[in-house]
Amino acid sequence: MPEDGFQATAAAAGTFTIGGDLTVNRLGFGAMRLTGPRILGEPADRELAKAVLRRAVELGVTLIDTADAYGPGVSEELIAEALHPYPPGLVIATKGGLIRRGASWLPSGRPAHLREALEGSLRRLRTDRIDLYQLHAVDPSIAIEESMAALVDLQRHGKIRHIGVSNVTARELARARSVARVVSVQNRYNLADRQSDDLVDVCERDHLGFLPWYPLATGRLARVREARLRQIARDRGATPGQIALAWLLRRSPVMLPIPGTSSMSHVEENAAAARIRLTDEDVSALASYGA
Repeated sequence: MPEDGFQATAAAAGTFTIGGDLTVNRLGFGAMRLTGPRILGEPADRELAKAVLRRAVELGVTLIDTADAYGPGVSEELIAEALHPYPPGLVIATKGGLIRRGASWLPSGRPAHLREALEGSLRRLRTDRIDLYQLHAVDPSIAIEESMAALVDLQRHGKIRHIGVSNVTARELARARSVARVVSVQNRYNLADRQSDDLVDVCERDHLGFLPWYPLATGRLARVREARLRQIARDRGATPGQIALAWLLRRSPVMLPIPGTSSMSHVEENAAAARIRLTDEDVSALASYGA
């Protein structure tokens, strides 16, 4: 595709309005993989990581998702270094509620921790309010209602615009919504893993954004029913990963895929998926992937 053909490519997927007032292009960017190995420490090439972020925005991405646990802190710092002052309309979503100990991810939904985590994200992102702040995971040692109440309090103080949740069940989402106005859900979901189908349906019914993490199911999509996916990709002059993203966009109008990469060529490839329109026949052929 010529260079000009990439401009505002992500916008081709259409838009979704988060929380009633944050309109974003539906194909976003996940900033987790901009850090070092195992999502720890600095990337091998810090300048390249920042260039990838800038390129994503050039391609029409208006939603970037990150978390304080990525690095930890590194992903948020890179976003600010690359993009601050942020262009109008760019939404930075981040998360708190996981602690890194080596390669481990440990939930911490205590109100004191969430307040501290939010302040750290505000500082690293160089902003005084987070557009979309998400509880990264449910802490089994504390009621989710307590975690959400802490976020509501921070929202009242003007430090959070909208609240989301991540890695939740349908029951946990309902409990969270009993305390806070939740505008988004971020769960693992992709062509090969549809365990959160019920959450997608709830989000579509109630017009909540659904941010699927691991949207390309790295590795698995290359193995499971490979011939079918690759044939559709060949017919469209696309890659299997692009078809997987196009399927997500087709799955629901509230779907906001956030594919992440540290590669310039891959961020361009992912953005170009927004232009692919799958037929009903394509969708039927892929129906059994998540079975």
